[in-house]
Amino acid sequence: MHVEIHGHRGARGLRPENTLPGLSHALEVGVHALEFDVAVSADRQLVLTHDLTVSKVTSADTGAAIPGDPLYPYVGKPIKKLTLAQLRTLDVGVRLPKHPNDRFALTQVPVPDTRMPTLGMVLGLVAAYDADDVRLHVELKSNPDRPDLSADPREFTEMVVAELARHGRLDNAAILSFDWRILGHTRELSPETGRFALIEKATMGSPWLAGLDLDDFCCDIPSAAAAVGATVLSPDHVLIDEVFMASAMRAGLPVAAWTVNNAGRAGELLDLGVSAVVTDYPDRMRELWASRGMPLPRQVSLLKPVGA
Repeated sequence: MHVEIHGHRGARGLRPENTLPGLSHALEVGVHALEFDVAVSADRQLVLTHDLTVSKVTSADTGAAIPGDPLYPYVGKPIKKLTLAQLRTLDVGVRLPKHPNDRFALTQVPVPDTRMPTLGMVLGLVAAYDADDVRLHVELKSNPDRPDLSADPREFTEMVVAELARHGRLDNAAILSFDWRILGHTRELSPETGRFALIEKATMGSPWLAGLDLDDFCCDIPSAAAAVGATVLSPDHVLIDEVFMASAMRAGLPVAAWTVNNAGRAGELLDLGVSAVVTDYPDRMRELWASRGMPLPRQVSLLKPVGA
């Protein structure tokens, strides 16, 4: 069975998340898909960030974009209130953990003076690596409970689809979201593009599920995801057991489990029949895949042989 390794936020356990160095490292380690998060800035630029406010953990102020900027400092401010120029002043290459035992700070190699990239920059990076076979999994960060922090879901989806189309990547990309309204918009705008329905316990309410009520589906999450147009169901791995997998099979949806960093748990999920494992440590998953004799994704490099 072909089961994929997806690099979560690039390779969050190894390099700074949602950055060009992190995505580059994931490509060089070898993954089937690069997963990363996107939000919209004040000047309608698609930027890589997991949080809808500038994170105190992954971002540090270095100086104002313009002298006397009233929005400075930018850490803690909404992404949608800041321009790309303001966001690009942030250093996103050094993790600033809230707790001394932050597991990612212990394993993540810092890359100081790294700047927040745009989706266009990521597409250019993947082209430079000649990594057309690596799928791009673009998670659109949208919180239906916080419209003050979120972009309009349809306009947001249109922007991402248009950028992927400009780079010829619509047929080898996927749109991911916990906000299932975005899946419906993607199905309408680009039916050939994969649509991952993200789900966790905190997002099982109607606002997140495009107005669907799980009670109408007898609390069958896969059936609800299929109804909204998902092509893949991507749950928090703690939700996955034999009953869940049987339900997903009935709904005709493959399951991509997130975020799995323990090889033992990954092995359990493989035995249950998941189609992909989303991980902060693709190196660990490659070791597990190799131990089971499973095909590995290729490792790519910017360095090409002479004459290539």
